[in-house]
Amino acid sequence: VQRWEYRPLGPFLAKNFATTISPWVVTMEALSPFMTAGPDQDPRPLSYLHRPGPTAIDIRLEAKIQTETMSAQQVIARTNLKHIYWTIDQQLAHHASTGCNLQTGDLIGTGTISGADPDSYGSMLEITWNGERPLELVSGEKRLYLEDGDRITLTGYCQGNGYRVGFGEATSGILPAKGTYHEDN
Repeated sequence: VQRWEYRPLGPFLAKNFATTISPWVVTMEALSPFMTAGPDQDPRPLSYLHRPGPTAIDIRLEAKIQTETMSAQQVIARTNLKHIYWTIDQQLAHHASTGCNLQTGDLIGTGTISGADPDSYGSMLEITWNGERPLELVSGEKRLYLEDGDRITLTGYCQGNGYRVGFGEATSGILPAKGTYHEDN
């Protein structure tokens, strides 16, 4: 789904289709010690989106895959939330700027979180260069995209001096489609 929406539409339905979330709730107060500088924003955001000081959050993120033939998970990406161009507060302010009735408990996704290095790319689309370079797994299998039976685990945490603030783990698997799609349906 994300590949189809990648260009020209951008990610939209790919974020609400087969979404899995961790049951953990971490407050912004708990994250405040992990505020850091984010990437330079050029051009500078409009004034209502600009905030001085550290605006990114240093949250370490990891994605692992496990196919049906693998006995253990394999890390396929390590990245960090501090790499996102638009900060969380900018995304919320922009989303609400048109009058959207955001409420406590609403689920908002940041979109793909990727770093500059290939081992920090945040989606299979990026990791495999749009399906041109297979991801080689320790089992000898190769993946261009996720396949039926694959399980993905996402984790995130902030590392303090002698303590960690974690977000739990979100794991989900790809099941085969039920039935067959026909153009005349």
